[in-house]
Amino acid sequence: QVQLVESGGGLVQPGGSLRLSCVASGISGITFRIYAMGWYRQAPGKQRELVGFVSSGGSTVYTDSVKGRFTISRDNAKNTAYLQMNGLKPEDTAVYYCNKLPNAADWGQGTQVTVSS
Repeated sequence: QVQLVESGGGLVQPGGSLRLSCVASGISGITFRIYAMGWYRQAPGKQRELVGFVSSGGSTVYTDSVKGRFTISRDNAKNTAYLQMNGLKPEDTAVYYCNKLPNAADWGQGTQVTVSS
């Protein structure tokens, strides 16, 4: 079973940056390479939404609200996916999660991102 651990969240001012990491353990590197890896977020009172994902080949797709500000990448040697967030806005405040696509594993604990002055 794959275990997912997100890290890197914190409190930042509007316009600031954060880099989130997602480590997938309990699976082989071969298996990890097959997965597309997505980043999701859930704000208070809202449903979880897909922020974007990186395919097994490294192609990326983003939701319109983060396009041009967020970058998703992966390091297959480390079983890790990353979310680089620049130009953060208060509306980006949420708990951020990672998971594989298209069929999600059990969710990790997420990491809190708070954008506030």
